[in-house]
Amino acid sequence: MDEVAASAGISRALLYQHFATKRDLFAGVYQQAADGLLEETRLDPSGPLEPQVVAGLDAHIDYFVANRNAVLAANRTLAGDPVISTIIATEMDVLRQRLLEFPALHDESAELAASVLMSWLVFVRVLCVEWLDHGTSSRQQVRDVCVGALVGALHSLESDP
Repeated sequence: MDEVAASAGISRALLYQHFATKRDLFAGVYQQAADGLLEETRLDPSGPLEPQVVAGLDAHIDYFVANRNAVLAANRTLAGDPVISTIIATEMDVLRQRLLEFPALHDESAELAASVLMSWLVFVRVLCVEWLDHGTSSRQQVRDVCVGALVGALHSLESDP
């Protein structure tokens, strides 16, 4: 906490007034990052979905790479922490709601689409964390698998039973 206070140009006492613990500080920083990613990844439902998903994935993957240790801590070490879990769940819910605004997802299968989208978001999160942790594939492969999974899942919603 001393290093953080020094880097911020504030006293340790002032830092502790805002963040009682290191976890509180981490949660504050992680919330700010999640808010920034949500701002950066706004979607336009009047445009095509896939290129916007690709751009959003690129933004998230870039953030994950640049902040590898924080992302791994949030998704591994602190994943059971209620504050961190809430930040992650809220971000995924906002992303799902944005995706549901696309006209193609406003039909009789909208409820199923909502479940499919949340499942896809969880898939993306797990795949990206595994990739960060083990690095067994390229960034491009990770992004392409994520896009392919979404396209395939949404295509199956269009199919007649």
